[in-house]
Amino acid sequence: MNFCRLTHQRKITWRNRGSTEFTQGQKQQLHEQWQKEFTGDTNHLNINSETMSQQEREKFWQVLQDEWEEMAKEDKLNEHPWLSEFNTSSFEPFKDYMFEEDNPLKDHPDPLKEGKRCLEAGDLPSAVLLFEAAAQQSPKNPEAWLLLGATHAENEQDPAAISALRRCVELDKANCTAWMALATSYTNESYQTLACESLKEWVRSNPEYSHLVPKDEGAHRKPKVMASTLAPRELIQEVQDLYIAAANQRPNQNIDADVQCGLGVLFNLTGEYEKAVDCFQSAISVRPKDAKLWNKLGATLANSERSEAAIDAYRNALEVSPGFIRCRYNLGISCINLGAHREAMEHFLEALNMQEAGRGLAGKKSTKAVSDNIWATLRVCLSSLSAIHLMDAVEKRDLTRLNEEYGIGKST
Repeated sequence: MNFCRLTHQRKITWRNRGSTEFTQGQKQQLHEQWQKEFTGDTNHLNINSETMSQQEREKFWQVLQDEWEEMAKEDKLNEHPWLSEFNTSSFEPFKDYMFEEDNPLKDHPDPLKEGKRCLEAGDLPSAVLLFEAAAQQSPKNPEAWLLLGATHAENEQDPAAISALRRCVELDKANCTAWMALATSYTNESYQTLACESLKEWVRSNPEYSHLVPKDEGAHRKPKVMASTLAPRELIQEVQDLYIAAANQRPNQNIDADVQCGLGVLFNLTGEYEKAVDCFQSAISVRPKDAKLWNKLGATLANSERSEAAIDAYRNALEVSPGFIRCRYNLGISCINLGAHREAMEHFLEALNMQEAGRGLAGKKSTKAVSDNIWATLRVCLSSLSAIHLMDAVEKRDLTRLNEEYGIGKST
């Protein structure tokens, strides 16, 4: 729901990554699910476009899956916990937040205020550096961790977002904003159980709806940080019932946008996209200037094979928030779904240029600002354009050469 991850779509980004540990049958199941859900935004992807043949679709997704596996093998296991997920019955994903090793803004006199200014201006990488500085200067400030996590999510970096948001709710267990953001990022990373638990915590933490959660459950509950990816159907139904009950407490003329957003996430988990679309549209009717809601709507429309409508939703999001990198990436994905690969390349390059431009006030790059996810998808898009001569530029991450090739100027 790459929101995207809706994630990816993390990254809305609905994202599902493969593992070499899978049995052959599981690999086939993964391949089928990959075609339906790949990133993004609780992203956004469904490549079943009428403009592409079945052979083209299969080739595209197979190459993209191979890229993910190759990239994952090159990274450390603790940075990509899905690699070890299938070797154990449970695991604790994204436990610790990893700070920038050489943050040029770590000594800024008011990083929280300046970070908010950069976030408002659409400079997400600089905002990340500043919110990291704020969290290091005041490690028990939940607002710093909330803003850090939310900014990472907008920057197509759900794993880092989850680590920061988890720290926020550890400090402030009743932070409804953080719980809802966690649910989206967990969905983008395909951790359905944790997404459902986060949505339930949102209800429990909200004074208006907390009575809907059984009191005896709250008295004996323990934090659930160990979980597999796929949520039991009964758990999803349980949480859906909570949100439906919450929605029924409000008359139609007094819609709670957050309740509708939670329902939209849940209906995405069960593949009930039309219901999810209705929920996000209801939420937008209350908050028409909420770029994240427009992005979630776009990702859901894309998942339901309505890429043209998804593009309209993404453009509405970008009108509100031009620096919304995840949404820019999702827009590129929908262009791929429609066979418009050159337009997709332009959007991917715009997203990477925005990330590259965020160097912080001291003029240094962040080593974590640029999304590997975007580069991997861009590489596959180049293959579809038969631009093999540019593959070395992708390997070197030479944006200057790619920008020149496609006539794109860097963001400043």
